[in-house]
Amino acid sequence: MLLPEAFINRTKELLGEEFEALEKALNSPPPTSIRVNTKMNYRPSTEKVKWCETGYYLNERPLFTADPLFHAGVYYVQEASSMFLHQVVKQHFPNARAVLDLCAAPGGKSTLLSQTLHETSLLISNEVVRSRAYILAENLIKWGNPNIIVTNNEPKDFGNIPGFFDAVVVDAPCSGEGMFRKDAGAIDEWSEYNVSLCASRQREILSSVWDTLKNEGILVYSTCTFNREENEENVKWICKELGADLLRVDQNENTGITATEYGYRFYPHKTRGEGFFISVLKKKTLPPSLTRKKKVDKKSIKSVTKEPVLTLSLQESNRWTVINENNQIKAYDTEYLSDILFLNKELKTMHSGLLLGELKGSSFIPSASIAFSKKLNRDSAEVVEVDYQTAISFLRKDAITLPNAARGHLLISYKGQSLGWVKNMGNRCNNLYPHEWRIRMKI
Repeated sequence: MLLPEAFINRTKELLGEEFEALEKALNSPPPTSIRVNTKMNYRPSTEKVKWCETGYYLNERPLFTADPLFHAGVYYVQEASSMFLHQVVKQHFPNARAVLDLCAAPGGKSTLLSQTLHETSLLISNEVVRSRAYILAENLIKWGNPNIIVTNNEPKDFGNIPGFFDAVVVDAPCSGEGMFRKDAGAIDEWSEYNVSLCASRQREILSSVWDTLKNEGILVYSTCTFNREENEENVKWICKELGADLLRVDQNENTGITATEYGYRFYPHKTRGEGFFISVLKKKTLPPSLTRKKKVDKKSIKSVTKEPVLTLSLQESNRWTVINENNQIKAYDTEYLSDILFLNKELKTMHSGLLLGELKGSSFIPSASIAFSKKLNRDSAEVVEVDYQTAISFLRKDAITLPNAARGHLLISYKGQSLGWVKNMGNRCNNLYPHEWRIRMKI
């Protein structure tokens, strides 16, 4: 690996004699790690990530695309260092009512948040690039937890909802020094000018969303880079200019994580993972006159109507309000209904609530979204367990046949995990797996 001379000089200044160890680590193969869902008792290896109880290292990198359990949302392929967010959530905001993941695609931190937060928490996952926001929505839908909203907004758009969030996670776009061994393109794009540009942009992003955080709310700021400008210097700026106090994260094991005055650093020569920085801050209390409350769109709430009992049912049936939005049948957690309707109005929402399905005339067509939901009452669906080859054919959106199965809408399952729906016509099945999710490679 040929590192830029300016990067070498700057990082030597940061690490001193440790730089040679870092350089050696950057020239070694990166580890492969995954984080498992609670959908099933899945244990892919015996080596766990020390700072995340659901994280595991794999001995080698398999072809994840060829594993139906990957497509079922049983696990997520995530860089181990970034799983430290698990400790931050557990220690500082496990019961937060509303949390924003601002720069969320492709979904590693959002799926982690949705699993670590209490299941009644409301998570808003945002991505500014629309094509990446679709991937984010797919990953969160497949993870299966309720109370998720996926938005496609600029950071400044959140200025319309001041004082709304108990916690905001900003995994900021950065110069990517910590990903050099996984992404050769990051080396080609690196420059001192880009470091300065990223640090400035990060401050703009933080300024844009700061007011959305409640008094004494928690800000989690992270990057996948090494330099001080994008890390410690920005955290100092947050404390001084925006008004925040630093919080610490307890570590019970010798993890190799480097604790600094302003956060926590992950170096590949010290921890089994990529370069990463994370800091946790608490927003100082502002005078009451500066704390604004969110508006509630009561007119939208009045327009909500309950739909009669449908083909599918949900667990905890009394928890949900079911509504018809232009023949899209959705279930919302009643406790958050006014908040969700408010956010749907203020933001560019791509996914919210549990989409049960669509009404077409007198027919109800179940959605892929509800197939993956942990709140689906599977007893209300006709489930068909399939073998590996049939599962792969289904995920490729190929035609499959189920001659011995019942007619109508069937939930395809592999090793007890839902993959999606078909409509069995007897001699053939209409494959209802979303076209944009299909496996494209030849397996």
